[in-house]
Amino acid sequence: MRKSKLERFAELDTFPNVLQNFNVLKPVVVNNQKEEVDPKGRWHSLIFGNEKPIVLELACGKGEYTCNMALAEPGKNYVGVDIKGNRMHRGAKRALLENIQNAFFLRTDINIIETFIGPGEISEIWITFPDPHLKTGKHLKRLTSPRFLAKYRNILQPDGIIHLKTDDPTLYEYTLEVIASEGHRLLYADHDIYAKPLPEPLLEIKTYYEGMHLAEGRKIKYVKFQLSLLNE
Repeated sequence: MRKSKLERFAELDTFPNVLQNFNVLKPVVVNNQKEEVDPKGRWHSLIFGNEKPIVLELACGKGEYTCNMALAEPGKNYVGVDIKGNRMHRGAKRALLENIQNAFFLRTDINIIETFIGPGEISEIWITFPDPHLKTGKHLKRLTSPRFLAKYRNILQPDGIIHLKTDDPTLYEYTLEVIASEGHRLLYADHDIYAKPLPEPLLEIKTYYEGMHLAEGRKIKYVKFQLSLLNE
């Protein structure tokens, strides 16, 4: 029988592969023992117990991409980040059931991501099908806005890579404009990635919603870039 939302929240609280923040005004995370944990600067030692590169998936939703990337690349650690515990439950539970040891989940508002991740701890960021925030005046909420890129700069390695995968043309064009205006390094951009050989093997991963988008005839877009150095 399908679990209710409250049942999923309660079960998520017991998962050892999840840290949760419940209030942005109280920027702490707790583990499944209800203990406050400070992972900042200690993700390699405290969470994963190895020195493999750490990759974030922001707005990970149900965690499909996080789990599948972790399975495809066992030489890296993956952390799915989202505020919606009800959705995250699916990916976190799958990672436990399938023993995906290099997949972990952080439930928090991305606005305070720097509170829980230290400088240079992250090698790559994936942003897969985020809310494009198309309403007038909402562009600052886009996860590729300058405001968020400034946050990523504080946790990414200097040569860290950011990936955006989206079906939304407005978000795609906006991201390219931000990259150009801020002097970031564009590594790759394509407005229809499945019309030609894929530049990244991980792009072969498709979420449930991406499958729906493709069935509706939407084109999937991809941007890969690096942030400019502060002294450039």
